[in-house]
Amino acid sequence: MTLEQLEAIILARKVSDPDTSWTAKLLSKGPEKCAEKFGEEAVEAIIEAVKGDRTALTAEAADVIYHLLVMLAARDVSLHDVLKVLESRTHISGLEEKANRQQ
Repeated sequence: MTLEQLEAIILARKVSDPDTSWTAKLLSKGPEKCAEKFGEEAVEAIIEAVKGDRTALTAEAADVIYHLLVMLAARDVSLHDVLKVLESRTHISGLEEKANRQQ
């Protein structure tokens, strides 16, 4: 599955019944709840990275990616737009790009 396919599934579930879809239920609670859930999953991934459990980290990373896309969908930010930003950053060094953001 590609990230684009996952995004399409999430967007389709925005109009699904929250009683039958976890994604619809999460989105129905609003962007703040989606952001909170993303944060929880990110912390869980950090914990597994520190512990060094590759299998658990892989599973938590999948959760992070899914919840990131849900959070973006909740605010109508497309994966395409995020990828465009990443693409624009590939033409300069990471250190230069970060310095430019701080100005």
